[in-house]
This record gives sequence, C-alpha cells and structure tokens, in this order.
Amino acid sequence: MTIDTVTGGSWLGTTRNPFNYEKVEQITRDIQTGWLTLDELTQQLNLFQDESQDSYLTGLELATRMAIEDYLGMSIFPISYKVYYGAIGTSGTQASLDLPEVSQDFRNTTGTVINSVGYWNGNTPPVFTLLAKSNYFYDPTGNKVVVTGIPNALNTVITNPVVVTYTTNANPLAQYPNIKQAGLLLFTHLYNNRSNTSAGVLHEIPFGVAQLLRPYKPLVM
Repeated sequence: MTIDTVTGGSWLGTTRNPFNYEKVEQITRDIQTGWLTLDELTQQLNLFQDESQDSYLTGLELATRMAIEDYLGMSIFPISYKVYYGAIGTSGTQASLDLPEVSQDFRNTTGTVINSVGYWNGNTPPVFTLLAKSNYFYDPTGNKVVVTGIPNALNTVITNPVVVTYTTNANPLAQYPNIKQAGLLLFTHLYNNRSNTSAGVLHEIPFGVAQLLRPYKPLVM
C-alpha cells in the first residue's frame, strides 16, 4: 500500500528535489502503537479520573506522533520505504543513491537498514532482479546506499529502473523531553481545535511546537 509519494528531482539536481531519487513511497508504517502514554495525555488535559474519552485520546495521539515524525523526518517507530531511481550514471558503475529519510540511532549501527536493491533489466518483458547484499552497503556519513556492479543490462525504457527498499528504525531522539513536550503541545492543540477553521484570531505560543522541534529538523542544502 502506498501511503505517500514525493516526486521530482534528477541526477544533476536540476529540479526542486536536490537528491538523485525520483520517487519515494512509504510501504509500511506503525499506525497502532502509542508514543505518548494515556497517563501523560490525561495529565496534559487535566482529565483526571475521566476515562470517557480514552479511545478518542489514543487516536489523536497517533495523529500527533505521525505529524511529529513527518515534520522531523524521524522514525519514532519503524517506517519502511521504497525508493525509485533513474538510469543515468548507474549502469555498469558504482553509484551513490540518496535516501529521502534516515534514522540516526546513536546506540548502534542499525538505525537505517537496507532491505533490498534491485533493477529492471532490458529483457522484453523486463525482469526485476535483486542484487546480492555484497554489492551494496549503507553509508551513514552521507545518508546514501553505495552500490557496485549494477549490470549494463539496465532497462533504458522504464522511467525508474533501480529500486531500493529500506527501513528506518526507532530514533532515540523520540524520547528527548523537549520532543515529547512538543508532542504534548501539538496534541493539546488538536484536542482543543476540532475544526479546520476558527472565528477568533489565533496567536502562536512564542515557545511552541516549532521552536521545540527546530533544532532536530535536518537542513536540506
């Protein structure tokens, strides 16, 4: 199931996408596990001993957590992606394939796991072939997959013949108090504003969600 798609870009970075992937899809995402506990949520809203809204609160918490993940490009729980690349500069050479999202797990080296790298060959009809794991590795210093030995038989008709699937595991930054506090602030906003419009004049809290999260949002150069 495709949850989200981002398009644009070229190997030379001549479009709005400065990286060399052409399209990315989320293929799996945890939409059940809670990040902020129910106790934290009820204390934030001063709903002591009121269990009548628990189901609504847990659903709203999931939306909050996914919004924080999307804003930071950070996995609070594992997310898997499928990324498509064009053929320019890959056939028969070593290639560095940019990844749209990564997870920097400071505790070990498994923050980002490359599940597969494959390509469509030049047969008619084309056949999708997986590369051996010995032909690629993840470069955490550049957030890329370095691939060697992509065959010369790479399909030249298919728009994006090279495909990478990978998983970003839980990022320990998700447990930082300021990030969780930003989650609680956003959760409170969604709870108190259940419509897309408002009759009043809204003002952003000076030290609000964006301010708490900004130091952890990566810059795109």
